[in-house]
Amino acid sequence: MDAALPLRDTRTADIGVCHHCGETLAADAVRDGDRAFCCNGCAAASTWIREAALGDYYALRTSPAGRVQVDASDFGAWDRDVVLAEHTRVVPGGREITVLTDAMRCAACAWLIDRALRRHPGVLDAGANAVTGRVVVAWDPQRVALSTLMQRLAALGYRPWLATGDAREQAQRRERRRWLLRLGVAGLGAIQAMMFAEALYLDTAQQMPVATRDFFRWITFLVSTPVVFYSGWPFLEGMWRELRGRRVGMDTLIAGSTLLAYVASLVETLRGGTHVWYDAAVMFVLLLLVARMFEQRARGIASAQVDALARARPALALRERKDGSTEQVPLGEIAIGDVLRVAAGEAVPADGVLLDRAASFDEALITGESTPARREAGDAALAGSVCREHAARLRVVRTGADTRLSQLTRLVEQAQSARPRLARAAERVAGGFVVALLLWAVATFAWWHVHEPARALEVTLALLVVSCPCALSLAIPTALTTANGALARIGVLGVREDALSTLARVDRVVLDKTGTLSNGHPELDSVATLGNLDALDALSIASALERGSAHPLAQAFAHIAANRTAHDVQAVAGCGIEGDIEGVRWRLGRADFAARQADDGALWLGDGTRAFARITVRETMRDGARQAITALREAGIAVELCSGDATEAVASFARQVGIDDVLARQSPEQKLARVREAQARGDVVAMVGDGINDAPVLAGADVSLAMAEGAALAQRAADFVVTSPSLLRVPQAIALARRTQRIIRQNLAWALGYNVLAIPLAATGHVTPWIAALGMAGSSLLVTLNALRLSRGQRNERRAA
Repeated sequence: MDAALPLRDTRTADIGVCHHCGETLAADAVRDGDRAFCCNGCAAASTWIREAALGDYYALRTSPAGRVQVDASDFGAWDRDVVLAEHTRVVPGGREITVLTDAMRCAACAWLIDRALRRHPGVLDAGANAVTGRVVVAWDPQRVALSTLMQRLAALGYRPWLATGDAREQAQRRERRRWLLRLGVAGLGAIQAMMFAEALYLDTAQQMPVATRDFFRWITFLVSTPVVFYSGWPFLEGMWRELRGRRVGMDTLIAGSTLLAYVASLVETLRGGTHVWYDAAVMFVLLLLVARMFEQRARGIASAQVDALARARPALALRERKDGSTEQVPLGEIAIGDVLRVAAGEAVPADGVLLDRAASFDEALITGESTPARREAGDAALAGSVCREHAARLRVVRTGADTRLSQLTRLVEQAQSARPRLARAAERVAGGFVVALLLWAVATFAWWHVHEPARALEVTLALLVVSCPCALSLAIPTALTTANGALARIGVLGVREDALSTLARVDRVVLDKTGTLSNGHPELDSVATLGNLDALDALSIASALERGSAHPLAQAFAHIAANRTAHDVQAVAGCGIEGDIEGVRWRLGRADFAARQADDGALWLGDGTRAFARITVRETMRDGARQAITALREAGIAVELCSGDATEAVASFARQVGIDDVLARQSPEQKLARVREAQARGDVVAMVGDGINDAPVLAGADVSLAMAEGAALAQRAADFVVTSPSLLRVPQAIALARRTQRIIRQNLAWALGYNVLAIPLAATGHVTPWIAALGMAGSSLLVTLNALRLSRGQRNERRAA
């Protein structure tokens, strides 16, 4: 045990908190002598600790343990083959697993866990890390079941969770270690090689004895060899793949230049020639490794959202049985209609509907919003969100690949893997540049071989190294990858490859109202009936018609129990919905559609000729709507509101947010015509809609953003899907797109300007090979660091918001 831990006894009965977990005691607290506990679970854990002679834990700890959750301690599912195969690995004598716990708060917790597990028969080894919250357990499955060990952890107040991303994290960790080792070998080798090379360079008068010179060369050869063939192996392997694919790329040029410098130096060493270039080979490898690691860092930052989404769902779920008891099951066994229990602090395993009572959920990964969202009974709870405050019960409505989380993961992966036209063009230019460079290098070698043969190889090598178009090939992909990652973190996901460049040129934004300016959660306001139909019957008919509809207005009727069934339901864009109910063809929508009356902005229920009920619905402004409109105007972007709703409702929303250009009662075709008019004037138009009824105009605009509400997430007519509930993400996305284009232009200008300046200097013999390596690597590093500014700027914007 660490002797630096403060010694103190946390006997707390006299101050009204649990002796084990530190929670406030209730009137029915469990007492054991001078100790008091909040529940029987904590009392049992404390008793076991004392009986196991581990009572020093209470004196040494700096934070209380977690509360023992007796009702959530069924780990039988952890013994199933499917779980063991996915989350454990074979070790000598048994298996090993890594689990997580959020109750381990100090070194004393780790000390207690280590000793509690190691004393259990069948445990081969155990280690707990209080910093990362991870517990590694190796055990013999023939002597003890995994569930028994996990039960012991939970009984102590350390509820374990499966580390769902452990295999991926370990693979990434191993890869990082390999790269760091390669970089370390390259650094040490480069230092030694440059030290010996400096001794040779300082012999300007050629007075060094030949034996001493050769000694320095052979020593340099020895320290350079592991740098070239171990540290430089990723480039050699890349060259082999490119040559097998019958193409010449960046790795071919890098590895070829390195091998040329190394082999030519070895030949000169063997025959006692005038020059060697070991220093150029090792410096080239070292500096390129540094640049490559920064490039991987940029890609890692951009793909962090994919990793986070992949780890968001738990590996197991707590499912209710019919008798009210619970069982833990793998996610693959969850079915639609199952009732799940989600403990406070636990991630939701599947999309569901909240039962019983309200709860708060942290949806930061899904929507980009840091503030927990309050959900009432009947509201949706999304897979991957984290339950806060207290435990929740939910009924599953979507599982597996159909959940919002899975859809988001696919969209983020699609955005990260897309190769826009600009990036493909840059790659083609870089590929052609490599071929042209090789021809130029041959010509340069021939010229120098005729005029000054002693420098021909050195100048050619410097030319190949200094002109390697790494910066050109990194200029666009690194910026786009970083930008897509930054967009994903604020809740804006790219669907189309080239949408980001178009978004940067937007000068007019057209907004829909329902589900865009409004929050997409309309509520019933009033119901007035005509004739012999009462209000309950009218609402029942309306609910039956709207059942299954994806339109935002359908949510206003979702809470109404429909005792009728509608058949042959059809949605008429811009007008309403109609269907057969008990032999009558009913219509719900605009007055002129439902009852051939003058449109007054309300919803009317009729049979096409007569009106039976007038229904009004109220909507609430979406978060950040006014601020978003202000931000768009400050960015020099014209804003207009184009909605299919009634004039009065649209005008009211426009006044609240400050939009002057307003059109109401617009059908999807009219909205599209409006966009075409703006495009004909030369405007670059962005359409922001709910992604459900606006497919034509979303597809027709130069760039489109769909607010992801329910079914809208699957809308493919849009270029971007805004998963955040805040409309502020729209101007933020435009600002980021514009900044991305500036970064790309800066990177391209630098990459092209550098090559225009460096190639003539190298070809005329003014640059040595090792200085060429420094310049080339510095150029690549510069464009990568410049692209990373996109991620840093976006973090600052989020903090300001």
